Amino acid sequence: MKIDRTDEKILRLLQQDSRTSNQQLSEQISMSASPCWRRVKRLEDEQVIRGYGVLLDRKKLGLGVMVFIRVSIDSHSEAEARKFEEKVAELENVVACYSVGGDADFLLQVVSPDLDTYAEFSMSVIRRLPGIKEMQSMFILKELKPFAGFPVKQNKF
Repeated sequence: MKIDRTDEKILRLLQQDSRTSNQQLSEQISMSASPCWRRVKRLEDEQVIRGYGVLLDRKKLGLGVMVFIRVSIDSHSEAEARKFEEKVAELENVVACYSVGGDADFLLQVVSPDLDTYAEFSMSVIRRLPGIKEMQSMFILKELKPFAGFPVKQNKF
């Protein structure tokens, strides 16, 4: 699917505020409402836009601790990796999980109310996930640039 400059504008604006009405969106990109709606619909149909949501302040939700956990698993069989992935997907406090290359197999992003709660979660839940060989926690001291959306532009860098 080809994404042109108008699509880029639409995507940037919707990432900033997904509650923007079609009328407001069409005005901001200097396009009439019907063609604007058709473009948004096409972006949805092509799964470029996968859904709409809100950005929450984790600290105001009582989630003051964020940790990245590097995980290595014992076996690299597809079945073992799938079992690990299925269990991780069930964990609410694991807000993201990535399969990675290098000296670890997975990178988990975990949030928790406090250090004591995180310690309990890591020892009683994460360490007991199937196939865990090794894990290393990296505590976030300060969020310098939290995720707020993907860059949307045709120009590279």
